[in-house]
Amino acid sequence: MMNRKKALKALHDEIASCTRCSLHTSRTKAVPGEGPLDAKVMFIGEAPGAQEDMTGRPFVGRSGSLLTEMLNEIGLQREEVFITSVLKSRPPRNRTPHRDEIGKCMYFLDNQIEIVSPKIIVLLGSVAISSVIGPWRLSEAHGRFHEAKGLTYFLTYHPAAALRFPKTRALMHQDFQKLKAELR
Repeated sequence: MMNRKKALKALHDEIASCTRCSLHTSRTKAVPGEGPLDAKVMFIGEAPGAQEDMTGRPFVGRSGSLLTEMLNEIGLQREEVFITSVLKSRPPRNRTPHRDEIGKCMYFLDNQIEIVSPKIIVLLGSVAISSVIGPWRLSEAHGRFHEAKGLTYFLTYHPAAALRFPKTRALMHQDFQKLKAELR
């Protein structure tokens, strides 16, 4: 079997040329995700935004700056975690992903999780949570760990919500402290 590095590269090449849903017609670049193969933590967001679509890199806009800041606060460097999204192409005008788009992209996300095999998967926001582990009320679920299919998930808010709402930002900071405690 292919080694993990080759498997991840092949998967990311497949994402780059993906035409499974109509989003490929409006994207500039697919955004597979990035990070080390041996990342202990994987962060999963909703979908690429405008900056991500232009660069092909995940979380490089304002939300990415906040995520990087929060990682640094708990002693993690962006370069040591794997960062991706449920969707690998930007929805027009940053609209919420459609169920069929999510369904077509889950193949890629499931394979990334299997290849990287992180200790903890951090689900950022309700779209990531509902896509990966099913419906949860984020107001009740944030800051919690959830075990499913032999994997450990940590649920928190999306940085975009934290940028819009100071209360959410405070809650996300508290959540990251719980994550830090678990990573010790």
